Amino acid sequence: MTTTVPETAAGHPAAGATTVISEWSVLSPYGIGAEPFAEGVAARRPVVPRLNRDVWQAPPNDACLVPGFDVVALLGTRGTRTMDRLTGLTVATLGTLLEPNGSPRRLDEPEHVGLVLGTGSGSVQSTMDFTRDALTGAKPFYVDPALFPNTVMNRAAGQSAIWYGLKGPNATLAGGPLTGLQALRYATRLRERGYSRTVLCGAVEEFSEQRAWLAWHSRGEERRRTLLAEACAMFLLEDAGTARDAGRTPRADILAVRFGAGPDGLRPALERCVRGALEAAGTSPGEVAFAAPSGRVAPAPGTCPMGFGQGPSGGDDAETVETAVLGDVLDGADVDLIGVRDLLGDASAASAGLQLAAVLAAAAHRPRPGATAVVTSVDDDGLVACLVLRLR
Repeated sequence: MTTTVPETAAGHPAAGATTVISEWSVLSPYGIGAEPFAEGVAARRPVVPRLNRDVWQAPPNDACLVPGFDVVALLGTRGTRTMDRLTGLTVATLGTLLEPNGSPRRLDEPEHVGLVLGTGSGSVQSTMDFTRDALTGAKPFYVDPALFPNTVMNRAAGQSAIWYGLKGPNATLAGGPLTGLQALRYATRLRERGYSRTVLCGAVEEFSEQRAWLAWHSRGEERRRTLLAEACAMFLLEDAGTARDAGRTPRADILAVRFGAGPDGLRPALERCVRGALEAAGTSPGEVAFAAPSGRVAPAPGTCPMGFGQGPSGGDDAETVETAVLGDVLDGADVDLIGVRDLLGDASAASAGLQLAAVLAAAAHRPRPGATAVVTSVDDDGLVACLVLRLR
């Protein structure tokens, strides 16, 4: 049985039922909106990387950009003069989620709609450009003050809330490839503990020359082979009753999100994390129908900043570790393994969001009602994460 979340005396929504994902949308190298992304993932079609060298002074590698993305073309000229690419991606993705085909979705009162956004570290390009202007100008304060907001990490989330009139809690998180799952857990707790009835949750990563050069100089030859990508994935979180009242169909229940790390190596840390998440979700490995590993390549043993990854399995790359762990934990289960990174490149902070979107797309294409899905992620510091969903 589901119930509508009541308000507390303080005017905030009271703690509610299990959080469901009712809608989602993506801007990705497949195109703008959920439909091209779902089609690309269903066909397992790799993105053809293209980078206009007349526009981008980037390293020799190509990159996987959102095709035809232009802030002004998508959002118009009003309010976009100083908007950077990261903010534009976020606002545009929310537009495809909240206003599909120009028709606004029915939501709660603006005061009860929150926004949680995951990002790498805001816009690297905006921060570095602004800093350069301060250092190279005749005086440090000879900078364009209108561009300063782009250097703040929560610029995209704040601008998005203003753009769509959202007045609920607004938060920005940064956590590398795990960011999407961190944002999802934060948003889920925000809603279930009564701070917001509805939460828009997502993760975003832009492509820029600065990001490309930073990645080029910080990675070895093998890791450079994975092309950089940009994307934004957004999800609408609410309880099932609210979704149905608004004419939406719940797509999945968020059962558990767990994180972990361990000095004994990446593999045992991830295995503990996956088993712990399944246990917390109250489900068994045999119920898992879809699994989406991050497929990231871990740094060489001994190079993790936190000192992890030096155990017996420290020499395995993360892709091998994730596949091995899922194979061990889900032994015998009929699982559809979904690899997003191989299809469209390294979307960094948006990676886990794309993995989640891929699971929802696959579940819509091949329905398995009542089954569970698992999303795993690892990062360069040896941290691991696992999300467990119940599919509707």
